[in-house]
Amino acid sequence: MTDGDAGSGTDTDGVERRRSSADADADGVERRRSSADAGDGPRSAFGDLTEADLRALFADADYVADDRLVTTVLLALRLGKPLLIEGEPGSGKTELGKVLASGFDTELIRLQCYEGLAAEQSLYEWNYAKQLLAVQSGEQSVSEGLFTEEYLFERPLLRALRSGDDRPPVLLIDEVDRADEEFEAFLLEVLSDFQVTVPEFGTVSAERPPVVVITSNRTRGLSDALKRRCLYLHVEPPAFETEVEIVRRKVPRLDAVVAAEVCGVVQELREQAFLKRPGVAETLDWARAVAELRADGDASSLTPAEVDNTLGALLKEAEDVERVDTGLLERLAEAAREARAAVDGGETDADEDDAGGSTSTDRNAEGTGGDEPAPDGTAANGGTPDGDDAEPTDGNGPPDGDREG
Repeated sequence: MTDGDAGSGTDTDGVERRRSSADADADGVERRRSSADAGDGPRSAFGDLTEADLRALFADADYVADDRLVTTVLLALRLGKPLLIEGEPGSGKTELGKVLASGFDTELIRLQCYEGLAAEQSLYEWNYAKQLLAVQSGEQSVSEGLFTEEYLFERPLLRALRSGDDRPPVLLIDEVDRADEEFEAFLLEVLSDFQVTVPEFGTVSAERPPVVVITSNRTRGLSDALKRRCLYLHVEPPAFETEVEIVRRKVPRLDAVVAAEVCGVVQELREQAFLKRPGVAETLDWARAVAELRADGDASSLTPAEVDNTLGALLKEAEDVERVDTGLLERLAEAAREARAAVDGGETDADEDDAGGSTSTDRNAEGTGGDEPAPDGTAANGGTPDGDDAEPTDGNGPPDGDREG
């Protein structure tokens, strides 16, 4: 072989190596592209969920939801991100988690937070009594290992991550602001990667991320780190029209004009400087109380005495009840009359519009010689119903049982 042949062979080998390197680089680019494409996909089982599906779910549960709430919940479900809901107690935050679990026919796993809640109580515990009995009876030796599935108590967080159902469960972390900041920091690993570390097991990751709903009554500020991991929704007290719709859906036995009076009184009470203003939960409690004390179909106006005798459904602080004097009762009665007039006027206008619309439609039909379908109407949406005072499904609530959501 001549020197030229040797040089030619070396050059050929160099070209081949460069080609191989280029091919490897191209493969790497393709792998990174595929990985990026996979990362852009939905992280949950709700990637195909539509806004219409979600609105139908809320409608079936008689849960009144405005456009902002529907959009935020839809994004949380499709992106697989936790949803953090803040608002006054009794505004329906807890109820949202229950509605989602019921609507998707999946398990509701509720973690009721309280001061002093430790990570072990929310994640897992070992059945030490059973372990001790197993060692004493000779069924199990220490060398064989006592930290197995047989002796493990799954608490809400671990159970939500290890759920093997086709539909992921709804993990409701209720009133997280009641828990300590240390527990809030512990949640960061769960909310970031949907995984937790168990020393005896290692890292436990969710095959399908659970639907996480976190509620807060804003009794303290939450960390920025926690908020960054969630989509955020603040629930305001509903407007008068929205609250009337909620009451009519949740308490159908109450006459419509009386339901309007109930909401008018509550709206007036929220303007007072009470220690605890009534939320939607209290509105519904009072509406049920009024309906219970009336005969079916009784549409008579609320009286000051009727309001005074049922204040226990609305106001839960002794100082607030004492502030309700004769003057305030008269203002509440006036608010009830105004609410009744507003509803009566609205229904009269609606009837006149319907009558006028029918005449117009008939004339159009006569002029065109045919019928044309009217466009579908869209019902007004807004607010949230109550969802409070349900016991935790796993018995880990606070000892005093004082829950608001």
